Amino acid sequence: MAILKLIHGLVIFALFSFDVSVAHPGFGFGWGSNGPNIGRTFSSSGLFPQFYQFSCPQADEIVMTVLEKAIARDPRMAASLLRLHFHDCFVQGCDASILLDDSATIRSEKNANPNKNSIKGFQVIDEIKAKLEQACPQTVSCADILALAARGSTMLSGGPSWELPLGRRDSRTASLNGANTNIPAPNSTIQNLLNMFQRKGLNQEDLVSLSGGHTIGVARCTTFKQRLYNQNGNNQPDETLERSYYYGLRSICPPRGGDNNISPLDLASPARFDNTYFKLILWGKSLLTSDQVLLNGNVGRTGQLVKAYAEDESLFFEQFAKSMVNMGNIQPLTGINGEIRKNCHVIN
Repeated sequence: MAILKLIHGLVIFALFSFDVSVAHPGFGFGWGSNGPNIGRTFSSSGLFPQFYQFSCPQADEIVMTVLEKAIARDPRMAASLLRLHFHDCFVQGCDASILLDDSATIRSEKNANPNKNSIKGFQVIDEIKAKLEQACPQTVSCADILALAARGSTMLSGGPSWELPLGRRDSRTASLNGANTNIPAPNSTIQNLLNMFQRKGLNQEDLVSLSGGHTIGVARCTTFKQRLYNQNGNNQPDETLERSYYYGLRSICPPRGGDNNISPLDLASPARFDNTYFKLILWGKSLLTSDQVLLNGNVGRTGQLVKAYAEDESLFFEQFAKSMVNMGNIQPLTGINGEIRKNCHVIN
C-alpha cells in the first residue's frame, strides 16, 4: 500500500512538473515570425509564458492571423499597436486601462494629451478580442491582447520575437491624469525621460532600446514643430538638426497650421523594424527632441547605448526584447485582482 501511495505521488509530481516547466515556448511563440526568438525572460510578478497553454492554446495563432491582415492593409498599424502597449503600461501598469471608453465612472485615457487624436489600433484589438471570445470565452484578457499585439507587430515588421510572460488581468479603472503625467512627452529632456522610466522600474538600457520602437511609425507635426521654429524659446531651430533634414521637415510642418501633418519617425525605413533609428540620431536626422537627447543629453550612458545599437542591430534586438518584457511586467493585475473584460471598451 505504501508503495502504491509513493507511485501515485510520483505520478502527480511528474504531471505537475510537466505543467509548469514544459518546453513549449508559450502557445506557438514564433509563429509568423521573421525575427529571432530572443529575450527569454520570466516575470517575477506571477506572469508566465504558458498561461493559456491549456485554456486557450490557439490564442497566439488567432492574434497573429488578425495582425497579418491588418498590417498588410496598413503597415503603419504595427507602430500604432506597439504604441498602444507603451501608453497603457506607463499609466497604471499593463492593465488595458487605455482601452476603456468614457462612462459614468470612467474618464477615458484616450482623451489625454499624449493620446487624443493620435492613438490608433482599437479596431484591430476589438477584432482580436471578438475572435478570442468565440474560441475561448472570457479567458484572454485585453491587457494580454495588447502585449501579444505589440510583440506580433514587432515580429511582422522584421523585428525580434520574445518569450512573453502572460496572465495579466484587466483594470476596472482608468486614469486620465496619469496618462497626462506619466507618458513621456516628445519634447522631454534626457533627465525627464530617465526619471519617468526609473519611476516605472526601468533603467537606461530600457529607455534607449524601447525608444528604438520609433524605428517604425509616424509622428504629427505638433510633436516636432518646436524643434523647427522655437526649440529654446529664442525663435530658432534645434541646432542638432541636420540642415537638409531640417528644410525637409519645414516643408511638411509650416510655422502656422498643419499640426496633423505627419512625418516618419525613421525616414529611411519607416515600416521596417531595424536599427536605422539609432543611425539617424547619430546623423542629426531624428524627428523628436526625445530621440535626439538620447545622444546629446550628456547624462548617464544613453549616448553610448545609441552608438552601440547603431553599430550592432542584433544587440539592439536582444535588448529591445528584454526591455519589452520588463515594461510588460509593470504593475500587472493577477490572481483575483481586476477582471477579464468581455468587451475591452467597458468594464463587465
